[in-house]
Amino acid sequence: MKIKTRLLVLLCLAKTVAIAQNPAQQYQQTQRQLAKGWNTWNTQSVLSQVLLPEGLSVNIGFKANGLTDNRYLHESYISTKQKRPEQLEAGYHAYDGSYTECTVTWEGMTAKVETAAQGPDLVVLVTPLKTPTMPPNLVIEVAMLWNRAGNVQLSGQQITAKIGEKAWKISSTSAAIADFLPLKGRYLNLKLNQQIGVSVGKVQNLEAIKALINQKRTAFEMTLNQYGANQETYLAQQSVLAWNMIYDPERQAVIAPVSRNWNSFFGGHYVLFDWDTYLSGLMAGFDNKALAYANVVEVTKTIDQWEMVPNYLSAHGLGSPDRSQPPVGSIVVSELYKKYQDKWLVELLFDRLLRWNRWWLTHRQTDGYLCWGTDNVPPDGAANTWQGAAYESGLDNSPMYDGVPFDTKTHQMALADVGLMSLYVADCKALAQLATVLNRTTEAQELTQRAATFSTKLQSLWHEEKGIFLNKRTDTGAWNERLSPTLFYPLIAQVATPQQAKRMIDAHLLNPDEFWGEWVLPSVARNDSAFKQQDYWRGRIWAPLNFLVYLGIKNYDFPQVQKQLAEKSNQLLLKNWRATKSVYENYHASGVGRLPNEALNRSDNFYHWGALLGYMYLLENVK
Repeated sequence: MKIKTRLLVLLCLAKTVAIAQNPAQQYQQTQRQLAKGWNTWNTQSVLSQVLLPEGLSVNIGFKANGLTDNRYLHESYISTKQKRPEQLEAGYHAYDGSYTECTVTWEGMTAKVETAAQGPDLVVLVTPLKTPTMPPNLVIEVAMLWNRAGNVQLSGQQITAKIGEKAWKISSTSAAIADFLPLKGRYLNLKLNQQIGVSVGKVQNLEAIKALINQKRTAFEMTLNQYGANQETYLAQQSVLAWNMIYDPERQAVIAPVSRNWNSFFGGHYVLFDWDTYLSGLMAGFDNKALAYANVVEVTKTIDQWEMVPNYLSAHGLGSPDRSQPPVGSIVVSELYKKYQDKWLVELLFDRLLRWNRWWLTHRQTDGYLCWGTDNVPPDGAANTWQGAAYESGLDNSPMYDGVPFDTKTHQMALADVGLMSLYVADCKALAQLATVLNRTTEAQELTQRAATFSTKLQSLWHEEKGIFLNKRTDTGAWNERLSPTLFYPLIAQVATPQQAKRMIDAHLLNPDEFWGEWVLPSVARNDSAFKQQDYWRGRIWAPLNFLVYLGIKNYDFPQVQKQLAEKSNQLLLKNWRATKSVYENYHASGVGRLPNEALNRSDNFYHWGALLGYMYLLENVK
């Protein structure tokens, strides 16, 4: 009997290990660990707390009582593409939702909203900092999201939510008042003329709620203390990721899209952009492995549908089947593997990334060069047009592409692109390293040979007189002399010789007439006529460009330049973070995220990849 028992135990252990080593199972477990507990999972409002996996929602809203068109604030956003009635300043937000805080200004009212979660219980503390003559009402609305099963009932001063055998009581430290609001869920309507506490689960008084709030806030601050002098940089990075982290019920996954603002624009669910999502995944990997993996896996899975990662993907199949975006996926996966050594992640993603690598060969190659393009595939309106190809580059209106013809037969711009060629070579090399991890010898040889072939073609784009790699027309053979940080990408691919790297850095990167200065790096040279426009990719400063150039410099022996680029980037991030608690999509070259007279859609003020400006600084200074 003892022998049989031991055999059964060994068989069970073997089965458990086998399941644990299955990459898909490993990822499912990662998502289960992420998608649990109270957090701001609902993309449609940062003041909506949702319990996962149940789907119970507690939405924090406000009702104005004065004369106004803005009678009720139901959804709240930190950033927006057009003017909204509310203004939110982001405060602390623990990744696990254990503590959040933000300040809301709306209709003459300013209030601090804090939440703390402990297991299945949640508390909310709302502190009015400024109130109009007629104080507003705080409205706590309780409902089930996403058609999840559950029953929510109001009885007097208390709401009860029942989900299966579990039950939660939602009550307030202030008496609810009768009012008829156009809401679909059950709600408590509370006069906000004093500090109000709300408990979900265990019923708690105001002092107990405040005590739990303080406990969770202190615990979060303890996590910040480990970063010492770098705490502020870390907080900006962590905050923009945590506030933009959501749960999407269609994908059944936690993800961190670029911003809730963009989610709303793309149908109100989520939107995943190619290189944005990969780079934010790498940034999250600084200390949140699970979120890093979630972003990287979810965007890579789109290869199953289109053989490449599209420019954008949103809910209900909305996407861009005609075009991809900069191929940084393998670079990111390779970096995450180096840090965490999880072979299952490589096993899960390698074949997909290999298909994407091969896709570029058949869709974007002309005479051995790679060119940005867009196929003639409906329904995207930009398909098979110059603009679609510019979108694929990620640099939507870069002056590098002004006047470059688009060939509707080859579906490509007539331009051999240094940036694309460089990232592709780096992709081949990173993917070859991942193939070696998996003992995929044949694929490693294929990728190594491909990297060598395109490295040779990339070297042919070196302009000896100018001392930099330049884009070149594939139809006329003429050089394109407009300069952008993407022309430094051969450093990422390690194609530039040490001598070429030095010339590029000395003559161009550190040239104050082109890219250097107090605030760096502009997306086009300062002496380019387009620089003065400061219109999106025409002169503004973009964190991903700084970061990719930084990665390239790290491959060579320029420690001071590497350090200075990281420091200058971090100074730009912190200047704006300190002023407005904002992390911008891009930055005006004067050092301001968005000038007061600029359109709101010029630069989203809470866009996660803006924190790459600080990420490289953390890589330099946090060991």
